[in-house]
Amino acid sequence: MTQSRIRRKHYIPLESNPEVFTDLIHALGVDESLSFQDVYSLDDPDILSLLPRPVLGLVLAFPAVEDYDKIIEEDKKARPNAYTGKGEDEPVIWFEQTIGNACGLYGLLHCICNEPARKYIKPGSAIGKVLEACVPLDPTARALVLEASEEVEHAHAHAGKSGSTVAPLPEDDVEHHYVAFVTSSDQSGQVYEMDGVKQGPLKTNVSLKEGEDLLSESGKQLIRAFIEREHGQKFTFSLMALVKSE
Repeated sequence: MTQSRIRRKHYIPLESNPEVFTDLIHALGVDESLSFQDVYSLDDPDILSLLPRPVLGLVLAFPAVEDYDKIIEEDKKARPNAYTGKGEDEPVIWFEQTIGNACGLYGLLHCICNEPARKYIKPGSAIGKVLEACVPLDPTARALVLEASEEVEHAHAHAGKSGSTVAPLPEDDVEHHYVAFVTSSDQSGQVYEMDGVKQGPLKTNVSLKEGEDLLSESGKQLIRAFIEREHGQKFTFSLMALVKSE
């Protein structure tokens, strides 16, 4: 995976597993009514109908082959000035990834720290305290707050070891990368691609209409386009949806 950010720490990579992600958000302090669930198809209406709606956020895992480093460089050229947004007035809350092999954590955080999932964070919880401290800060200062959270680190360490496959070492090179898709907090329905190794939150060309969610047709088209761009016909992708399950 790209080394576009300074890595002061390394975490055990998270398995792309909804149970692992769900257990981690609960350990961090998200209400137990929220969970991650696999999205097995973007095309079969019967399979999609089994998923609780609305979808509050999406996390896509994909193989970050050499081409992805080129995409990161293209993003730098297109947006030479890195994002510096802060405060409650920003449409989304974005975290710069400075912890190695923790892209799953950042994808998860981008889902739960943005609306509408944010209201399910318990006050005083591990992520509640991090979020309260981070919102007023710019991305560089936010990164330091997140790195310093022992509660987040301990919860992530447990999650990293709890998957069904043998966990890699924190310093191992990992082929897969996670990116999240969330909607803005300003009621516009604007969808953002959230990747901690890019220059900041990326405003997509998709805005959801009233009553739509991230797996409505325009949202599905956005995911399909992302997968197509990443040569999805050759590689395996996995998609998880954050939903209210109770």
